[in-house]
Amino acid sequence: MHPDTHLRLHHQRAAELRAQAAEYDRVRRPGSGRTLRTRLGWIMVEVGLRLAQHPPARSARIA
Repeated sequence: MHPDTHLRLHHQRAAELRAQAAEYDRVRRPGSGRTLRTRLGWIMVEVGLRLAQHPPARSARIA
């Protein structure tokens, strides 16, 4: 497939997926936006990922 044709198809499919995601979001959450439970869950995920990135510093053990 020609690269330009492939790129055009990629952009078209991406636009379709964005439209589907926006429609799904409107159907699923009609009014209030994110709930407290959802925000708290994502904050916990973010904190967990930050803790996992940096291992704790260990002091050298002298035998």
